[in-house]
Amino acid sequence: MTPFLFMIVVLGFSVGAGLLGSLLGIGGGLILIPVLTLLLKVDIQYAVGASIVSVIATSSGAAAAYVRDRMANTRVAMFLELATTAGALSGAFMSGLVGGRGVYLVFGCVMAGSALVMLRRMRARDEAPVPADALADRLALHGSYWDESRGREVPYRVTRPLAGLGLMYVAGTVSGLLGIGSGALKVPAMDLAMRLPLKVSTATSNFMIGVTAAASAGVYFARGNIDPFIAGPVCVGVTLGAWLGSRHLMARVNSTWLRALFVGVLLWAAFEMLRKGWAP
Repeated sequence: MTPFLFMIVVLGFSVGAGLLGSLLGIGGGLILIPVLTLLLKVDIQYAVGASIVSVIATSSGAAAAYVRDRMANTRVAMFLELATTAGALSGAFMSGLVGGRGVYLVFGCVMAGSALVMLRRMRARDEAPVPADALADRLALHGSYWDESRGREVPYRVTRPLAGLGLMYVAGTVSGLLGIGSGALKVPAMDLAMRLPLKVSTATSNFMIGVTAAASAGVYFARGNIDPFIAGPVCVGVTLGAWLGSRHLMARVNSTWLRALFVGVLLWAAFEMLRKGWAP
């Protein structure tokens, strides 16, 4: 493959990754890393470096629209970023101690666990009662959003913010280690532990992932793992895809369909990365 063709192929995959990333709140790295390593044979360390850039691009391309439409809960995001930023720095330094196969295996296990958690949530009703929480009340974390697929304003309450804070430290550590923005962990944590609606969890994750990734990007840059030849088309494609998803699709998507798509993407990525990690 010529360098020009390589860049065009990466650009095309990045648009698709940015589109899915903006809809699912996963930053695009979850899709890009398997594509770059398994299909285009890019070294895992450079793939992770490019993914860090894609995460920041996805957040930049999608977050503004979600904040404008009041779909992202900025109070929840700012509260949880205290933990994700600290975790991202921890994970970035840990990444230098974990070998290539170890990164594949950790990546696959994280994705498989997230998929199982989301499968459980698919059987639960979004309208189930949310337990009261004094801290969430004091911080005024509750909110509402306009759901175009339902044609009405949907109010919601937040619970267990301290549990969410602990899970976000883990998510930030995984983000720094794997370069995926950890939306695959942030969304289930907010959806299951804190009981935010899936669309709000996705939009809030998009708002958060750029800050989390930026906290660890400097470590990857200093280590020489960000190659402009790969990161350039990734950044352009992911930004375009994120803009299309956040501006034109998110408000119209049914939550059940969105959750099913999320689980499908997680299972595919988990299988491919575990297979790569166990291969001799």
